[in-house]
Amino acid sequence: MMFHPLPDAVSEIPSPACFTYPFCYTPHRLCVVAADEVRSYLQTRPEWRAELSQGKMLGVLVVKRGNERGFLAAFSGTLDGATRHDYFVPPVYDCMEPGGHFQTEQACISALNRCIEEDERRITVPQEHEQARLALEQAKSEMQKARQHRNHLRTTLSAEELAEVEPELIRESQFLKAEFKRLQRMWQQRISEAEEPNVELRKKIAQMEQERKRRSMALQEWLFKQYSFLNAQGERRNLLDIFSPSYPPGGAGDCCAPKLLQAAYEASYTPLCMAEFWVGNSPADELRAEGNFYPSCRSKCLPILGHMLKGLSVEANPLAEVHEDLLKRIRVLHQEDDFLVMSKPSGLLSVPGKEYVPSVLDFVRGHYPQATGPLIVHRLDMDTSGLMVVALNEAAYHRLQGLFLQRKVLKTYLAILEKPMSPDSSGEITLPLAPDIQDRPRQKVDYTYGKESHTTYRVLDNVNGHALVALTPHTGRTHQLRVHCAHPSGLDNPIVGDRLYGKAADRLMLHAAKLAFGDYEFTDLTGLGNYNLSSL
Repeated sequence: MMFHPLPDAVSEIPSPACFTYPFCYTPHRLCVVAADEVRSYLQTRPEWRAELSQGKMLGVLVVKRGNERGFLAAFSGTLDGATRHDYFVPPVYDCMEPGGHFQTEQACISALNRCIEEDERRITVPQEHEQARLALEQAKSEMQKARQHRNHLRTTLSAEELAEVEPELIRESQFLKAEFKRLQRMWQQRISEAEEPNVELRKKIAQMEQERKRRSMALQEWLFKQYSFLNAQGERRNLLDIFSPSYPPGGAGDCCAPKLLQAAYEASYTPLCMAEFWVGNSPADELRAEGNFYPSCRSKCLPILGHMLKGLSVEANPLAEVHEDLLKRIRVLHQEDDFLVMSKPSGLLSVPGKEYVPSVLDFVRGHYPQATGPLIVHRLDMDTSGLMVVALNEAAYHRLQGLFLQRKVLKTYLAILEKPMSPDSSGEITLPLAPDIQDRPRQKVDYTYGKESHTTYRVLDNVNGHALVALTPHTGRTHQLRVHCAHPSGLDNPIVGDRLYGKAADRLMLHAAKLAFGDYEFTDLTGLGNYNLSSL
């Protein structure tokens, strides 16, 4: 049941020329149909409904078997407490297989844990510990009182009187210090004798802890070796090889994409296209929406898929394609000797990234060769359009950056949101934001480690079923406005075209429309196409 034929209605849809680039894509129509088929199947499994409502990532891989096209389906991690279900592809390695090496070793480690816990409960705390604490505290108190008395005599007695008693004061101080040391040694001896019954027990616990650590590390390394991944060239590599010299992160290999490709290669199917989608509610700390498609995670899947996609003709990374015309679309709105203000188009980086694509920095260096020192004072996301101020010398850079750090620069953004909102409504959003280490560049709400972020908003209009909103950030966290709009504790209304926190479209409908600092104020209302923005 692993291979599922596609409905006859899609027979006229052509297969893609290249396989999906999994880290940034628009789902192929065949994948959309396959995802709908999976959702229909899930409706026949009411026993999973409660678990799926909590949120789960699923995936589909459209494949060719002989002359027939069909799809494979996968779920991330486990479902209903199991790694295998007939409708879905199996895991790359099933660590939950009864009687297997992993389960056997896990049982041994669990038994060690129980023994350690039992022996730790048998350790007694001798009453001598508390007795020693009280006795030593009393001795310290008496020493302090004696010291205060000696200091009092030294400040009140005449020189002749002090000379007469000083030797006795010194002997008293030395005696009390010696007595305190003897008291410490006495209590240390008594505690040592009282602890003797625990010595062997602690030694036994330490040995078991070493054994547990050894077995756990050995089992983890063994498990990584069992995750052996094929690619289209028939080559195999395990997790240790793929992530070397680093160590694989937990859960690597259990995401949808590696499971789907592995199943296709092992069955000699030809992969055509792939997509991953979310079902259920969003987790509390990250933004996922029911029915939305998402790229594969980079921390766990990027190295694995880098190996597994070898031998396939894969689409180019759309974010790495060089669009020189974007540089030509930069508009300089104001220029002085020290700085300039420009309008950046959507799709252009502010500074170069890991892979070369044109950036604002390239434009400045090309058009202003006389510019010196750091140039980019602040950044806009690649997908965001709008106003940027750029320094043309180092002194201006530090002066402008100081204004940003002191929050003396006022920025107002315009955004088109997915759903309408109550006209003229306004408010503020405060959420603690932190990078999602497992899935960069996404950010998440983290009430433990996140940094404060603050935005005020005002609904300007509703146009064609979308809200037009003015957003003013009072902090400068990465993706702040995008998360504040999309998160249920914010506006619960993603920005149109937000491929990370909403639904992908031609572009992200977020535009930096106003920028004010000192005596300067700049406005650019041309960034969101045909929308009437005059109400700002």
